[in-house]
Amino acid sequence: MGMLVDGRWQSEEVRRTNASGEFVRTESPYRNIVSQSNVQFPVEKDRYHLFVNAGCPWAYRTILYRSIKHLAPYISVSYTLPAMGNEGWTFSDQGEPLLAAKHIHNVYSAADNNFTGRCTVPVLWDKSADTIVNNESADIIRIFDSEFDHLDGVVPTRYYPVKHAAEINRLNERIYRTVNNGVYRCGFAQSQEAYDQAFELLFATLDELDETLGRQRYLCGDEITEADWRLFATLVRFDVAYYSQFRCNKRRISDYQYLWPYTRDLYQQPDVAETVDVEAIKGIYFGGRPPHIIPKGPELDFTAAHHRD
Repeated sequence: MGMLVDGRWQSEEVRRTNASGEFVRTESPYRNIVSQSNVQFPVEKDRYHLFVNAGCPWAYRTILYRSIKHLAPYISVSYTLPAMGNEGWTFSDQGEPLLAAKHIHNVYSAADNNFTGRCTVPVLWDKSADTIVNNESADIIRIFDSEFDHLDGVVPTRYYPVKHAAEINRLNERIYRTVNNGVYRCGFAQSQEAYDQAFELLFATLDELDETLGRQRYLCGDEITEADWRLFATLVRFDVAYYSQFRCNKRRISDYQYLWPYTRDLYQQPDVAETVDVEAIKGIYFGGRPPHIIPKGPELDFTAAHHRD
């Protein structure tokens, strides 16, 4: 994946590993918060727009929250094509309607014509200020979780409740490091040592989570929290892509006694199934890489009874 340098696209692959061959994810440069008390970025109907890719797990978090919180009437959305092109995330030949952008890097340039950095999704765009508000999925789902609840039709359920905040933070840190980003540390490792370390940490965490879910329905007990949704974004992609493409092949999620029914439980929650696009997931991980062959399988039935009620 290339990047913008002083507002100009360069297609050369950007090194994202350290001296030990470990994959290092870059930090998101836009971290503004939409809130009812923020004069610069206040909560307003139809002011904000999401740029996303349906297959990307980070963008998927925001797609999921937009759906389960019923935010579609208030936040519009544009999807890139599944596979990444020579100029990064790309829209259809017609472009996208809001900015007439052909690529995500055009969105970053529209916000700052001298921008330098990687052009990632999701992007939360302010249609009034014509700028990027935030491109960090962890921030955006927190915004969606709470700041629009007073508007008509928005589901008031909070997935980051104060009573579970400390435990959610602890789980998020571990799961991000070893699972969400852990699969990428396996797939993008440039040394055997880096791969082995990431692989062991990944499956140690998955095994531990499987044990936890044998004792309780969700990660924090009897209610779904942000920690569950952040984990779900990886679990729903695991057997489809990470198991083979990222060499995370010790076992599949569908081989786990509790993680697999738990994944189906989350998938079957209201307004979730329509957010999971398996073909888009295959497109991003296989279609964008030589030889660009999309696998036919695996056959996964997310709708099968989970028996976790």
